[in-house]
Amino acid sequence: MNASATAALTPLPDGVWSTLSAAREAYRAAVPAAYDEVLTEVAERARDTGSLGKTDIAALVVWKRLQASTAWVVELMNLRDAEVRAVTSGAVDAVRDPQAPRGAAAREGRRALLPLPGCRNGDALASALLTAAAPDRMAVYDRRAQFGLERLGYQLTSAPGRYGRYMDLLDDLLVRSGPVADGWTARDMDTALYWLGRQAAPAPGDAEEE
Repeated sequence: MNASATAALTPLPDGVWSTLSAAREAYRAAVPAAYDEVLTEVAERARDTGSLGKTDIAALVVWKRLQASTAWVVELMNLRDAEVRAVTSGAVDAVRDPQAPRGAAAREGRRALLPLPGCRNGDALASALLTAAAPDRMAVYDRRAQFGLERLGYQLTSAPGRYGRYMDLLDDLLVRSGPVADGWTARDMDTALYWLGRQAAPAPGDAEEE
């Protein structure tokens, strides 16, 4: 029996799903739907082109409110757009692979982005790129979402492979929640976790590679 099947036999502890649901509703009430227009536009371009370029990444940096006054930004801008797309196309293919479980696809996509400036040490920017590549399957990682997981009793270390483990945890939450999670995407889950963890996390504009 695989891990997902096993998880499906073990319901979430009392209160976890109601906490997540309330957090998602609070997020939606506080954050206008217009905020995600940039992510939606980049995702549509990625769907059509099969890759993300420098303009897409710049848009996601603003959307994610990352620090752009860093050495990696200069390094990225010094690359040709074709070089950037050669890297991101492999990541797009990986996270869209219908044969790969969500966590495995996330690991492959994250690995594909390692050569890209801004994606070598942290998962903040990389997760935004992967979410734009597969918005119905992937989710955004940041320290706020991690604190949200910790409030639910989940632990996520900074050891290599964190983004894949993060997506495994989100998949576990979705599977174990059963029918009440119908209609939820991993992106819904990350917004709920973000809301849960926002008070314990650093302020927006903190140094990049989270």
